Amino acid sequence: MAMQDGAALDVRPGPDPARAAPEHHGAYHTTALFLSLYATALIGWTVYGIIQGDGTVRDFIEGLFNPGASPASQLVGPWEWACTAALLATAALALTHRRLARTAALLCGFLLLALSVREGVGLFDAAYRDRYGTDPLGGWALATRVLGLVVAVTVLAAMFPATEQWRAGHRAAPPSRGRPRRLSRICGVLFLLMGLARLALTVSNLTTPEMDTARYLRGVVDGSVPGTLNVAASSEFTTVGSVVVLLVLGVLAFRARRDVRGALLVFAAMQLYLTVRTVVWLTVTDFFNQSFETPEGALSMTATAYGLAAMTSVVVLATGRGFGAPEAYGEAAPPTTE
Repeated sequence: MAMQDGAALDVRPGPDPARAAPEHHGAYHTTALFLSLYATALIGWTVYGIIQGDGTVRDFIEGLFNPGASPASQLVGPWEWACTAALLATAALALTHRRLARTAALLCGFLLLALSVREGVGLFDAAYRDRYGTDPLGGWALATRVLGLVVAVTVLAAMFPATEQWRAGHRAAPPSRGRPRRLSRICGVLFLLMGLARLALTVSNLTTPEMDTARYLRGVVDGSVPGTLNVAASSEFTTVGSVVVLLVLGVLAFRARRDVRGALLVFAAMQLYLTVRTVVWLTVTDFFNQSFETPEGALSMTATAYGLAAMTSVVVLATGRGFGAPEAYGEAAPPTTE
């Protein structure tokens, strides 16, 4: 407490704008717990796959970045490994009440909800339902899907209301047009361009004569299409899902109306890992020397190179200290004096 002109002046620091308000700590703790539970389930499937597979732990570690070294019997794939890291990172941020955990958790919740809905659609197929009873791991797979649905609903219900509305009487600062808004728009453009490139590649693949377009699109929303009981998400789901997330987050970031830094950071990191894995595969198979022999190969190589550069840029920008101040997005800023 200090004195100024005979009056008391409170010089205590205001709330940390990078951390959630105390009234939302319970929601953040709940989110951290449930995300950790699902990450633990994915780790369990990964460990079981290593034990049951022909490879060793060393082979698995190499296979994290080299697809050619991955044992074929793995029950989960690179998308699940990236998702596990994202879930654990988001849980850690939520446990420490970091505000950027909110949009990261909402992204994780929507992805898990989409997987659960896809599996629910697949359960309408009688033959697919029977596989849960006949497969030795069917019960565990069903329990994992149910857990994913519970986690998704809980996280979304907990984090949607956890917006940072500062205490009554605090004066809202006008929206800033400075550095945070520019960084958000740069990330938005990078996401939009990558989403459009992925969309172009997907459409190009779907229009080839040997592609069954109807079956592919059905595989995006129907878990019974592959015909086998898999814990790992299908390539149709991960491909189309990545396009949707890139475009949606790109639009939100470009508009810079709210801080979506957490979602940008988490998804960019996931995509960066998957892109690096693709680059390693292209290197070990010597595809680089043949990639530009066809228009499709050239487009794929260009999109891969851009994805590597763009996602690296987003990760670097989203971790910057000047990105995501609450007043930069029109939210109320905490006062420093009373």
